[in-house]
Amino acid sequence: MSEKSEKIEDILTKLSIELPNPAAPVASYSPFTLSNNLLFISGQGPFSNGKLITGKVGVDLTIEEGQNAARLCGEMILAQAKVACGDLNKINKCIKLGGFVNCDDKFTDQAMVIEGASRLMIDIFGQNGWHSRFAVGANSLPLGMAVEIDAIFEINN
Repeated sequence: MSEKSEKIEDILTKLSIELPNPAAPVASYSPFTLSNNLLFISGQGPFSNGKLITGKVGVDLTIEEGQNAARLCGEMILAQAKVACGDLNKINKCIKLGGFVNCDDKFTDQAMVIEGASRLMIDIFGQNGWHSRFAVGANSLPLGMAVEIDAIFEINN
């Protein structure tokens, strides 16, 4: 975000991003937890037009398709954050992203895949979008999703 006063909704509009409807949990957990000034978003999958993107990156999907899936995870994270906070402008900083890439044991570009979500956070929050991160490969993810990402944000109460 170039100026702290610029509204997140305006930035989303400029980037032609329409946040999806937040996905419901697939098991017994909350999609987010607020604790003091930290917002924890549970792992989110990539949805395009309401359909989960599945498959193994490097086998069924290219790195670029994996990056897009990671970006879509980032959009779902923001959709959950909007429900949690009521207003995305309450987010002060993206603290951390944790990324899992569904891939085989020969795939080594997990960091490049999760870059799709990282760039989204930086595009939206500017300097406050820079975050710590992990990117790991997994031989399987829930529902066969291609990528799963969780997040931690600092919020203004």
